[in-house]
Amino acid sequence: MALRSGWLPPTGQTRVTTRLTAHGATTPVNPLASRSGILPGSNDGKFRVSGFSLSGNGPMSATVYAGRAVVQGPNLQGAYPVTLDADTVLTFGDGDPLHPRVDLVVLRVYDDEFDSLTTKSEAALEVLKGEPKAQPAAPGAPPLSLPLFTVRVEKSASAGTGGILWTGGAVTDLRTTLVGVGGILPVYNNAGVPGSYPGQYQDNDNARHLQRWDGNGWVAYPKEIGGVAPSGALSVGSYPGQFRENNGVLQRWNGTSWANYQPPVEVETTTTGATALTGWTLQSFGGRRTRGVASVTAVVTRNGADINANSAGNINDEPILTLPAGWRPALEYEAAASDGFASGGVFLSTSGQLTLRTWSPNGALVAGRYVRVSATYVL
Repeated sequence: MALRSGWLPPTGQTRVTTRLTAHGATTPVNPLASRSGILPGSNDGKFRVSGFSLSGNGPMSATVYAGRAVVQGPNLQGAYPVTLDADTVLTFGDGDPLHPRVDLVVLRVYDDEFDSLTTKSEAALEVLKGEPKAQPAAPGAPPLSLPLFTVRVEKSASAGTGGILWTGGAVTDLRTTLVGVGGILPVYNNAGVPGSYPGQYQDNDNARHLQRWDGNGWVAYPKEIGGVAPSGALSVGSYPGQFRENNGVLQRWNGTSWANYQPPVEVETTTTGATALTGWTLQSFGGRRTRGVASVTAVVTRNGADINANSAGNINDEPILTLPAGWRPALEYEAAASDGFASGGVFLSTSGQLTLRTWSPNGALVAGRYVRVSATYVL
């Protein structure tokens, strides 16, 4: 296997190996460690990642293609640059007679200075055999390794039965990318990995835009931020939240189309500030206002003598409540009141005082009954 690892063997590193493993790629995750991943690029420039790609070359075998990678160890152990300088064939074991399994292909580093697994110091491509089950799962990746692919091996799969379904969904690509500090990371299976410093950039091919890490999350970084594009300047927006003027109408790009912009409705609410007047007890109050219009509802009970209406529905004016400042109408208004037995009219003044002026003919405002007063008006 033509797999070279830089600064890993205790002796024998050649000048060629040193040159081939001089990656200069360490996308940081903290001040001492970098991500593990594959260096991006392809021969024709059409693909984000071609290094360490895999394709079937036989019923139970596959080729892993040349590429460069970095495998990060614990903070104080450092990062291991690895280069596969020639295509390499991997062989997979035959399927279990009863159940399918999922194997894991990894790029693994052995370092005798830090581990006690072996006495070797080298990098290796390995196939970790999964456990056959009715619902199989890939085995966990060992320490100091970079997962590359999972490969599903159906039950009884072998060279004689057609082998692994290389083009039928058996392979799942797990490779991730990394670049040098300050470089723009081409996202590949790692769009959700947090950044390590504000001002870090990644090119999110799935979201179709450049993103900047702001310390809390990845934020779209368009070519032009802010401002309203003039009419006719844009047919397609470059980021959600971009605005344009279109024949006198302000429009916002929602990610797929331009939509006429409607500013959000600002709503204020309150349940305090109303004051009951003599002879009345406030049970509850609620107010909601938006765009210069208010709606209020108050519930009061009579704590004085009953008030009786005559046959015409007339009563002496009865002040019952004062609204809080900021919730009073610009003009005088007539509101409605009811206790479930009868109803009447309430005069709402610009000072915010509610005065009950009429009641149902021959009706009575009885002490203890809940009287609900409601009004909607311009502030």
